[in-house]
Amino acid sequence: MKKFESVAANEKNPKWNKMIQRQKELNKKSGDIRTDFERDYTRILYSTAYRRLKHKTQIYFSPVSDHICTRIEHVNYVESISYTIANNLGLNTELTKAIAIAHDLGHSPFGHSGEKILSEIMQRELGETFWHERNGLNAVDNMILLENHNGEKTNLNLTYAVRDGIISHCGEVNDAVLRPRSEAIDLQLYTKPNEYMPYTWEGCIVKLADRIAYMGRDLEDSISVKVLDKNQVKELTKVLNIGKNMNNSSMISTLISDLCENSSIEEGLKFSDEKVELLDKLNEFYIQNVYNSEKLKSANRYFKLVLEEIFMTLNNLYDGENTIIKLKEKQHIYPNLIAGFIDWVMIYIKENNEGLNHKLYSFKEKKDYSKAIIHYISGMTDKYAIDMYNEIISF
Repeated sequence: MKKFESVAANEKNPKWNKMIQRQKELNKKSGDIRTDFERDYTRILYSTAYRRLKHKTQIYFSPVSDHICTRIEHVNYVESISYTIANNLGLNTELTKAIAIAHDLGHSPFGHSGEKILSEIMQRELGETFWHERNGLNAVDNMILLENHNGEKTNLNLTYAVRDGIISHCGEVNDAVLRPRSEAIDLQLYTKPNEYMPYTWEGCIVKLADRIAYMGRDLEDSISVKVLDKNQVKELTKVLNIGKNMNNSSMISTLISDLCENSSIEEGLKFSDEKVELLDKLNEFYIQNVYNSEKLKSANRYFKLVLEEIFMTLNNLYDGENTIIKLKEKQHIYPNLIAGFIDWVMIYIKENNEGLNHKLYSFKEKKDYSKAIIHYISGMTDKYAIDMYNEIISF
């Protein structure tokens, strides 16, 4: 029995018109057979921002092994897990798929460490905070461009339900029960992660799938790269109560089954008390033994050096409305960094873009320029950021 079929995101749902609402009308090709959420899915899938996730850190930077999880693999895990849950419960799998592959588009290079560093820079320079859920919404609304059938670059213009799922997805919380909110709020009202529940049950599922995906996979990688020693692995097996072998797929399967069994429309999406306790113990183990490991602390110091230096190099070249001229004058010193930044930012400062994409920045104010640099850095892959840092310090 599909327990949640009556509240699925479809035309019978009273929220439907808001769910599929876009910021402006989307041109449809003749004969296009895709649904609104399928169109969102493919628009995200074809974007360069999605492709760059394969070179962004999930938790371990630049691993020697090709089998260590990257950001794009994590996103694919979340898509798979959320699809399985939604399909079992009778919810809209097209919507969960679209939210899932888009949910981490706002992540910076170097994972959560990079996010923290950019937030420190933004707080210092602008008095604002940087968080990837907010940056993800900004990315899909304003920064990510896709060529239309005329070869023109336009904003993604996603549906409200997908945009809401992106900014509402924070999985690093311990909510006992998840239910969607009833109000279709202005998504710009968000001031911090997890401030509001998602608008749809499907968004709630992606939020839970995010937690399931990273909890098991990151610990599996921690064993593989030997961040955890033998004693810590023994402690982990006691927490999991699984004997000698930690199997990520079986853990995911168990959590999915438990969630589907214990959830209902009346009581919300929830795990059994036993699995809630397990997830809480895993989270505590993860904070103590993985996130606070000396290996990651060393890497974090390097990440801070890289991102701060890129920001300061570009930020120090501000010259009001003459900034582009000033940048070009210094391009012989930092050829790739400045050329890349100019090519990127010129798209978003044009006065006359015929409404194809949004104008984001004006260099009349330095704060606007500084914000542009932060957004530019947030889109970088790990390798590109390091390459730019090496260009800055090389002679």
